[in-house]
Amino acid sequence: MFFQVNPLCRSFMLIHFEHLARAIQQEPWAKEAPVDQEFWSLIMEWVEQNAISDFLHHLVRQVDEIVEIDPDLSEREILEKATQYMVEFLGAHHASVRIYDPHTEQMLSFGSYPSEEETREKFIPLDGSIAGEVVRTRKACLVPDILDEERYKNKEVITRRGVHSMMAIPLEITRFFPHERDTVGVIQIYFPEKARNFTPIEIQVANLMAKRLSFVIARKKILALYRTSEKKDAIVHHIFRRLGSRGGIKMKEVFNQVIPDLVDITNLQSCALFSVTRDLEYVFLEAGYPERGGYHSIGKRFRVKKEPAFELLLDLRDYSGDSLYEVVTPSYIFVVDPQRSELVSKGMKRFAMEHNINSILYIPLSVEGEVTHIMTFDALEHRQRYSEDEIELFLFLGRELMKAQRIERLDDALHDFKNPAIATAGFARRLKQLVERESLGESGRQIRKYTDILQEETSRLQELALSLYHVGKEQLVNLTQVLQRRFEINREAIREQLKQNVTLREGPFDPDLKVLCYPIHLERVFDNLLNNATNAIPLRGGTLTVRTYAEGEWACAEISNTGHISREDRAKILEGEGEGRGLYITQRIIRLLKGKIEIRADRSDTTLIVRLPRYQE
Repeated sequence: MFFQVNPLCRSFMLIHFEHLARAIQQEPWAKEAPVDQEFWSLIMEWVEQNAISDFLHHLVRQVDEIVEIDPDLSEREILEKATQYMVEFLGAHHASVRIYDPHTEQMLSFGSYPSEEETREKFIPLDGSIAGEVVRTRKACLVPDILDEERYKNKEVITRRGVHSMMAIPLEITRFFPHERDTVGVIQIYFPEKARNFTPIEIQVANLMAKRLSFVIARKKILALYRTSEKKDAIVHHIFRRLGSRGGIKMKEVFNQVIPDLVDITNLQSCALFSVTRDLEYVFLEAGYPERGGYHSIGKRFRVKKEPAFELLLDLRDYSGDSLYEVVTPSYIFVVDPQRSELVSKGMKRFAMEHNINSILYIPLSVEGEVTHIMTFDALEHRQRYSEDEIELFLFLGRELMKAQRIERLDDALHDFKNPAIATAGFARRLKQLVERESLGESGRQIRKYTDILQEETSRLQELALSLYHVGKEQLVNLTQVLQRRFEINREAIREQLKQNVTLREGPFDPDLKVLCYPIHLERVFDNLLNNATNAIPLRGGTLTVRTYAEGEWACAEISNTGHISREDRAKILEGEGEGRGLYITQRIIRLLKGKIEIRADRSDTTLIVRLPRYQE
């Protein structure tokens, strides 16, 4: 047998079959049978040992095949594969799947076996349909004769296919996250028999198979989350690599580098990045994928008023279209059918026709509530929707591109900031020289003091401008020297902030602790951590201590401060999710440098340990 039955369970099953035998004997046809009680006992034993065990073995194997469907397949392909198993097991003619779309309140065609998606109606209404009733009630619906069923409208197709009865089974896929919706739909299984009598076991088997589909979708979701996490890390990695380069960060270059990484996870065919002018009159094509061999003309200008989708994204018009052909949300606009949507201009419709574009996704990118860029994603296939994972990945890309844009603007500002900083420092030195030559009477001492301060501060300003602008190249950096220099600068900041009762302690230090990195990255890490540690010291005062040391293959820097940190805040810091942007940047840089941050804490003190790969010749 397929599995071993323990004696207790077997006794229960025998008692159950004895009841079944007595129930059968009460049937009119059984009363007339010339057999005794022993015959019925033998019949029940044979059924148990042969028919039921074989049936359960076959059922379990079929359910296992559904659970083990390849999660790399698309959702449509998974559903089609599952319906194939159901058709074969139940001896049906064919089966189809419809999923409820809450945006359009329609039942979408979402796969069939054998596949006949091209000839099926893409939408059927929720109200007045069998599929809609199953979705509302979450119960199976049996139709012995489809031709006599008023709720089934397309009887011509049914007659042509030679089917007369149907079983509609609810399909429910539980949401993965609190903000998501449950996916609900219906699997419709068709049979050639007319006035078919559906047995309870057929209904139970169909329900069981439909429910096991949720395991396949869960596996697919977990796999998608893992791959999405990888893609997000790749996006951030590209941005921080560009941040550390000599030329600084440029959003166009980041776009061209990160988009190819999304192709395999989203089945992306083409996309473009547009910038929006301040007056909202035009959009300019800034970047496109594929960069070569595609239909993108970088720098081309489009008037916003001629593209309804752009107007809607920029809040220049109200939406009054037909939701059958587009999905409009605060985060994106998805045009399901460009040829029928009112959000697509005539020129764009011709363009879509020429290039076989069958759906378009628009995602606005905002800075402080103002849309500055728009991303578009073209699909050459007939897509009826994008998954939540794909939308989330696109939105994450948009948010990271906006961060890149802010850094790009800062980089531009630093470029212009460098010259006046150098000039101011030069004039301060000249002023000091003139003051020292002249006899200024009683006020001379005060003037000399002010010029000394002015000269010192402008020199620091000049050094800062040069160090930020000239990022340079990856090089050997003495970790101890960088930490000591940033600690000294933090000492001056403490004085300027008039923070009281803070005791500073240094050492011991390892004088020859080298790492390979961009100097600005290491400076930013220590600046952020020293600033956070200083701010964490209680008002009554405390101690701020730094030291460095080597530990195996790691170069280690410790920053300790008086003050307790909770377990929750500790976890947020380690994940880069603490308040403020400093910790986020610090965590990203540490990952880029292939290092890690550790936290030790007790009731009165907190210590952060930065570990970076130690350079060894």
